[in-house]
Amino acid sequence: MLNRSWTMARKPPLGWPSDGDFELIETPLPEPAVGQALTRTIYLSLDPYQWGRRRGGLEAVGDVCHGRTVSEVTVDNGSEFSPGDIIFNTNGWQTHGLTGAGVDVFGYMFPRKLDPDSAPISTAIGILGMLGLTAYAGVYVQCDPQPGETVVISAASGGVGQAAGQIARIKGARVVGVAGAQKKCDFVVDELGFDACVSRLSPTFAADLKSACPDGIDVYFENVGGEVYENVLPLLNRNSRITLCGMISQYGNTDGRDAGEVWRQTGAPFFERQAVSVHGLHVRNFVQSHQEKFLAEMTEWIRDGLVKYREDVWQGLDSVPEAFAAMLSGGNFGKTLVKIGDDPTTAQAPETQRARRNILG
Repeated sequence: MLNRSWTMARKPPLGWPSDGDFELIETPLPEPAVGQALTRTIYLSLDPYQWGRRRGGLEAVGDVCHGRTVSEVTVDNGSEFSPGDIIFNTNGWQTHGLTGAGVDVFGYMFPRKLDPDSAPISTAIGILGMLGLTAYAGVYVQCDPQPGETVVISAASGGVGQAAGQIARIKGARVVGVAGAQKKCDFVVDELGFDACVSRLSPTFAADLKSACPDGIDVYFENVGGEVYENVLPLLNRNSRITLCGMISQYGNTDGRDAGEVWRQTGAPFFERQAVSVHGLHVRNFVQSHQEKFLAEMTEWIRDGLVKYREDVWQGLDSVPEAFAAMLSGGNFGKTLVKIGDDPTTAQAPETQRARRNILG
């Protein structure tokens, strides 16, 4: 058996991913050293930050592309796991990988064993993983919305946006989403319980957003940047809070400017005038301090039907670059996952190239 991997074929040029950026290779299966285990990938998480890593030079030509995964242990050589265990780890864009001593997990979260009876295993790289912790840290910890305040969530139908908006609702806030296609807006209102959602694609977007926020904006969860951000700024109330999670609309910029610096310069006059608190969001800073509480609370919220989620699942390693490009361009509907190998915890059904799973209470 061989290991199949997507590697960096070149240093990414400015702009969005293209066919020449990645190369699919085959190599012998890696041998686990003492303290390590060999694992096969079941689910791979695709996230916007991964393109930022590549453009920023954190992955060199020939490196296996980074990505968090849910995997099954197949061979153990003295690690903390046993064959058959289902674990959260960081195999990246490949069918197999090593876990345990000396394996770099990129400083985000150490591998951990999953309990398939407590939640579907895919949630470990979704609502019960770093995605959910990101939303929890940004909304619950950093911005602390109060009952009756207005919270605006950009990219509201994406994985992080879904969770962030529902957490704000649990806190008693009025939640307004911003999404692309109208069907996404309908979903976050009708299924997730947002109070309103406006389409960034509407020719009257600025007026629509203002109408949806008649009392201004107290908390803004930033996933997008660009035009959405520019129309949020005039609506910020005094002492409002922003958590800067991402700027997906800017990740393909070709002008060479630093997107974060442009973002701050654009907002500076509004921040000063309205005494706005801006929080950078680096989820690794919250793993040690908040992961345990987050997992307990989020698991309870899901069980009680207070938090629902939607997954956008692609099939097979070959589909990864296409799925990645679609996610970056807004072509996803929910948390983007790729099913790399068989999931032993679910009944097997005929696979299509792409499926969407809803967990709606």
